[in-house]
Amino acid sequence: MTTKNKIIAQNIYLILAALFISSLVASNLIFQKFFYWEPFGLYRFEISVGILPYPITFLITDILSEIYGKKKANRVVIAGIFASFFSMIIILIADFAPAIDNSPINNKTFHQVFGLSPLAVFASMLAYLFAQFIDIRVFHFWKKRTKGKHLWLRNNFSTFFSQFIDTFTVVFLLCTFGVLPWDIFTSLLISGFLFKVIVAALDTPILYGIVYLFQKKFNLQPGEEILD
Repeated sequence: MTTKNKIIAQNIYLILAALFISSLVASNLIFQKFFYWEPFGLYRFEISVGILPYPITFLITDILSEIYGKKKANRVVIAGIFASFFSMIIILIADFAPAIDNSPINNKTFHQVFGLSPLAVFASMLAYLFAQFIDIRVFHFWKKRTKGKHLWLRNNFSTFFSQFIDTFTVVFLLCTFGVLPWDIFTSLLISGFLFKVIVAALDTPILYGIVYLFQKKFNLQPGEEILD
């Protein structure tokens, strides 16, 4: 690979890492709003808006795993952990700081919106640790078994399994911490998991397209990774 292509590959890696981290942090900040989605009247999904950017993180880790390798994918996961905990510290400090009398947002409103975020970050990070590392490991397991072929297989198998772990862990912990009531545990688990499965299936063509562009740009063979 030429020096120019190495620089381009590194810049793309940094952009993907930035998208991953921003999606992860945003999902933790907005999780308290819930909405419903009823496609074609077949099933009523009741899910947090925090789930909307979350599938992006799994798509990006699959791209990184396929193109840049397991080691670099793990680096982004670890960076996401630090970014999330750092955002939690900032939120705690901001929540503790007293609002002035003419502040557009008073202490009560700010705490109501962001006060539970540290608990969400903690629950999300535990789920995230389990799910992302499992996703990367399962992805590379199938990549090795299929000798770099059948990208759809490792993309969906790794994501389906890791998404169930992620959804179960985060909903269980939020209910345990008293953030969410236990009577909606089952519905949130089913809705969250099914939503992520649908998104994972829909993003398979996107993954194929992105991997194809990488292979064409950097002259990679199927299953070949960009080396340091």
